[in-house]
Amino acid sequence: MTSTDPVVAFGSFRLLGSAIRGTTAFAKSSPQSMIAVMIVGLVVVMSLASFAAHVFGFSLTNYNPIKMNIAASLKAPSFDHWMGTDKIGRDTLARILGGAWITMSISVVVLAVAAVIGTTVGLVAGFFGGLIDEILMRVTDLFLAFPALILAAAIAATFGGGMGPTMTALAAVFWPWYARVIRSRVLSLKEQEFVSAARALGASRTYLIFVTLLPMVWPLVLVQLTSDVGFVMLASSGLSFLGLGAQPPAPEWGAMIFDSLAQQPRAWWLGVFPGAAIALVAVGFNLLGDSLRDYLDPSLGANETGV
Repeated sequence: MTSTDPVVAFGSFRLLGSAIRGTTAFAKSSPQSMIAVMIVGLVVVMSLASFAAHVFGFSLTNYNPIKMNIAASLKAPSFDHWMGTDKIGRDTLARILGGAWITMSISVVVLAVAAVIGTTVGLVAGFFGGLIDEILMRVTDLFLAFPALILAAAIAATFGGGMGPTMTALAAVFWPWYARVIRSRVLSLKEQEFVSAARALGASRTYLIFVTLLPMVWPLVLVQLTSDVGFVMLASSGLSFLGLGAQPPAPEWGAMIFDSLAQQPRAWWLGVFPGAAIALVAVGFNLLGDSLRDYLDPSLGANETGV
């Protein structure tokens, strides 16, 4: 062990402690925040456990999420199969748990790419204005001119479907919203005194954009990210429902709903439980986004309601 290892370890523990204290304070700020933290925490733990099970080759239940068992085909919910089985005998609960990491990873990757691209475009357009702003915003408007799901389906179909094309398509659909929101915020911030003071002190344009303005807009980005998790999940599930997302036998929640159609209404559980999982995650992250907005910057909520 080198002499710097204890320092690094101490710094990591301090960072973890700060994160825990911050999360605790946020959860205690309102009943809605507490509910949001509980739901999102459950989803995160389930997704991490699902990913670990995928990587190390074990199942989170007594049943393999992709292994067929024709003898148990279309079993209704019972003590043996709490959420029933599908047409080839796969346990629905095992598939929901096993597919959690797939559904969540799509949302995380899509929003990370969309936020980076959209925030950069919004910062540059809002700060420079003029011709640069006009060009960037017209490109943004071009993407916004098409219905989001139709554009995403067209892009995903063009590249042949699958998780990669699905994430590319959804990132292309979502980044313009970040660009628009951040640009509007930067237009109001760049005229304020702290920006004028930094400019008077000789700060470069790069410094003003990424050091002075970016920290002022990150709460807005964070709120937008958490609010969009549910929308991205619903959109990715919609693409899987159309056969353009995750491909069989991957236990992605939207694909599970699509597979359930042929068995309805007799095997109602095949669509109800994956749909309930999607709804729970969407509600949890929407609550988290609203709570973060009020916690980090109450003026954002006041602006939205016209106060």
